[in-house]
Amino acid sequence: MPLIIGLTGGIGCGKSTATKYFAAHGIDIIDTDEIAHELTLPGGKAMSLIKKTFGTIFISKDGSLDRGKMRELVFSNPIFKNKLEAILHPLIYQEVVRRIRLATSAYILIIVPLLLEAKAFHELVHRILVIDCTEQLQISRTIARSKLDEQEIHAIMATQVSRKERLTQADDIIINDQDLDHLHKQIEILHLKYLALSRNKLNKPV
Repeated sequence: MPLIIGLTGGIGCGKSTATKYFAAHGIDIIDTDEIAHELTLPGGKAMSLIKKTFGTIFISKDGSLDRGKMRELVFSNPIFKNKLEAILHPLIYQEVVRRIRLATSAYILIIVPLLLEAKAFHELVHRILVIDCTEQLQISRTIARSKLDEQEIHAIMATQVSRKERLTQADDIIINDQDLDHLHKQIEILHLKYLALSRNKLNKPV
């Protein structure tokens, strides 16, 4: 199995931006948010069970998940959050494993916002890379890019592990609190490091 890096970070920390730089180096990217989106499109593998569990009120007219309504529900009550994750996480995991088998790059980057909360994904990766910034930056960036208000952002942040816990569990950290050039330089260093680790992993005797 190739070297697998699990990339995580709080909302608004810049996971997507960092991912683009790794992809520019030819690294295979597996994005669990993207997979979750595919699973909840019309006809997606998760939709029949979501409809059965939560009812048609959470299904849009086109047959996809009504993400706005579902977000309000799961952030208002952890029981519903757990029910949704019980449907999605096994399906996401299956697809991640399938894509790992198809990957051809020197190492693989898996983007998992809840990497530290989801044991199965945590155990799948060899190293944890955390994209970090201040909570104030998280909030301002998320407001700028989305329709979420500050209260909704705080609700999302409350469901994620603390910044301190993320940094404690990280093998590698990117501080994303300056410009894109600063971010790119850190990624360049890590990319070379991961290439070296990947070569060492391949050269180890079985």
